[in-house]
Amino acid sequence: MALALNKSSLKTQRDQLAMYRRYLPSLDLKRQQLFSALKDARAKLEAARKEADALAESLEGLYPLLGSSLAARLDLGSLVRVRAVAIEEENLVGARLPVAREVSIETAPYSTLATPFWVDHLVESLRRMAELKVLLEVSRVRVQRLEVASRRITQRVNLFEKVLIPEAEKNIKRIRIFVSDEERAAVVRSKIAKQKPKR
Repeated sequence: MALALNKSSLKTQRDQLAMYRRYLPSLDLKRQQLFSALKDARAKLEAARKEADALAESLEGLYPLLGSSLAARLDLGSLVRVRAVAIEEENLVGARLPVAREVSIETAPYSTLATPFWVDHLVESLRRMAELKVLLEVSRVRVQRLEVASRRITQRVNLFEKVLIPEAEKNIKRIRIFVSDEERAAVVRSKIAKQKPKR
C-alpha cells in the first residue's frame, strides 16, 4: 500500500507508533514469563527423567529374581496398573498447559505370605515408575507447548521491535520531510506571488 504524504497520514503513523510502543513492553513481559516457565518445566522434566532412571537402575538387582521359576508362576504383569489420570489445563499468559492433578494407580491383590519378600518392593517400585511415566509424558507435552508459545511471542516481539516500530518511524520522518518541503514551497510561492506586479 502506497504511503500518503499528508498530515492525516502523519497523524495515523504517529498513532500507530504510539500503539506499538504501548504494547511492546507487555509482549516482552509475556515473553519473559514464558521463558521462565519453560526453564522451570525443562528442569522438572529432567528431574523426573533422572528419578525414573535411578528407579530403573535400583531395580536391576531384581532381574535375576524375576527370571526364576517362582517368579514365572506369579503374574507380575498385572500387579500394577494405572486406573485413572486427572489432567487439567492451566492458562499461563495465553498458553494452555497440561497439569497432572492426580494419578490413580491400582495394585492387584496378592498374598504376602505366598509370594517372595521382594515382591512388595517390586510393587512399590512399579507404582512409582507408572506414576513417573505419566508425569514424564505430561511434562514433555508441557515443555513442547511452552516452546511453541515462546517461539510465537518472540516472533511477535521481533515484529514490533525490528519491523513495525522502525517502519513507522521511517514513515513519520519521510512524511515530515515531505510536508515541511511542501509548506516551504507554499511560502516561497506566496512570496513570489506578492512580488509580481499587478496589472
